[in-house]
Amino acid sequence: MILLDSGPSTNRSSSFSTPEHASLKDVNVDQVLLASPRGFCAGVEMAIKALIWMVRSFEPPVYCYHEIVHNQIVVDRFRQLGVEFVDDISEVPKGRPIMLSAHGSAPEVVSEAERSGGFVVNAVCPLVTKVHHEVQVRVGKGYRIVYVGHEGHEEAVGTMAVAPKEISLVETAEQVEALPQFDEPIAILAQTTLSHKDWEGVLEATIDKFPDVWMPGRSDLCFATTNRQSALSAISAQCDAVIVIGSANSSNTMALAKLAHEAGNTEVFRINSVSELPGNLEGIVGVTAGASAPEELVQAVINKLAPNNGVREISITQEDEYFPPPRELRTLLTSLEAAVHVMLAVAPNCRKAVRDRDVSASEVLSVLAH
Repeated sequence: MILLDSGPSTNRSSSFSTPEHASLKDVNVDQVLLASPRGFCAGVEMAIKALIWMVRSFEPPVYCYHEIVHNQIVVDRFRQLGVEFVDDISEVPKGRPIMLSAHGSAPEVVSEAERSGGFVVNAVCPLVTKVHHEVQVRVGKGYRIVYVGHEGHEEAVGTMAVAPKEISLVETAEQVEALPQFDEPIAILAQTTLSHKDWEGVLEATIDKFPDVWMPGRSDLCFATTNRQSALSAISAQCDAVIVIGSANSSNTMALAKLAHEAGNTEVFRINSVSELPGNLEGIVGVTAGASAPEELVQAVINKLAPNNGVREISITQEDEYFPPPRELRTLLTSLEAAVHVMLAVAPNCRKAVRDRDVSASEVLSVLAH
């Protein structure tokens, strides 16, 4: 049975790792503390369900520019459904349907996809769109952008491409200190999946170097990323070990592992599947999942740990944010729905609209796996 609870934590000391092959023969877990919120965020929910709608609406293959989200299990499942992931729009045959990933794409990528002649769905997270808009507005007003993000991350690449000559990418306070004294006024923006600790250190360094720096009234950091970090902080001091579920290329997943490590936990493991669980866990084990990890992985991990005294869920807040399908997809689905009603001669008073909000992406992915 899962209990809802909440409460502050104090801390402990550590290193985190990812075992490649592990046996659970020596596991003797007393209890699992389950962080909440965890797993899929609203942007990931939207993107995954949008790609599922495309798979159901078009003959394969459906193409997706970059991985739809940073989780190998999710990506592999879509590959099994006929989705082909590409790193260059030129790899997509003319006229084929294309989805652009949740991390956001460079303006020239969006334009090239639209010129291909296929049906294009831009599944960019609305929170990333907000940052792109902030870049456009600030640059239009003559600002230089200091952008805090991870070099090479797809979200950072897409954001930088909005105004490449007016943005300086930084990851550390030292990189901020190395920036020149620009003639333009300075604005600071951020990759949405940064940890608070990483963001705050660079923010302080930027304010020290550029005292008049402009920043948005509402933080660029994703509320879901922040919630997952706060939920992990609420349990970490009580745990003998912490399991963070998610892929190594997921920025927010790695931020969770780093957070547990910095909080002082002696055993922190970032895993991508049950097979990677370490084989000598005991005592109280904390479990959380990055924003790209499906709930089925969480449940599989708990089942494998088989805690002697069950699972206690520590919930710090309830997330009810919902992002509807991208505009292009909503138009398509409305047309398909109307056509089906006409073909089946469904009376107007008997027609029911599809309720995308009522079904979670994790539920749909689980069904598609069988």
